[in-house]
Amino acid sequence: FPVTISRYAVTFTGIPSWVRRITVMLSGVSTSATSPLILRIGSGSIVITGYTSSASSAGGSNSDTTGFLLTNGTANSDTLNGAVQVLNLSGNIWVESGVMATLNGSARMSGGTVTLAGVLDQVQVTTLNGTDTFDAGTINVMYEG
Repeated sequence: FPVTISRYAVTFTGIPSWVRRITVMLSGVSTSATSPLILRIGSGSIVITGYTSSASSAGGSNSDTTGFLLTNGTANSDTLNGAVQVLNLSGNIWVESGVMATLNGSARMSGGTVTLAGVLDQVQVTTLNGTDTFDAGTINVMYEG
């Protein structure tokens, strides 16, 4: 499936309509500043509204409605490792849950839900502010029916 990689986002498109579970895997992912990581999904285009989402760590928690919040913030030196699952609950309703860890031993937990207007066909990982850039690591997806 096609992948679009920019300094600001990694977008996986062409996800088949039969998919019911998507696992997003991150290894050594780092960004240029401290904006939280966010996962967005879409049907025809990436959806940026309507999410109910939160992420937490020992340092606190945050919530967001523009995507699945994966972290409640990062430090410039953080590298994130872990997996996030996006599961089809029913129809076009999707839920997200994930656990990641940083090299400094901090765990990040996340969860949320969103209803799409149509069939999911793309997934994007970016930063909440949209301006911090990726500077290390690997992001990939696996999907299942």
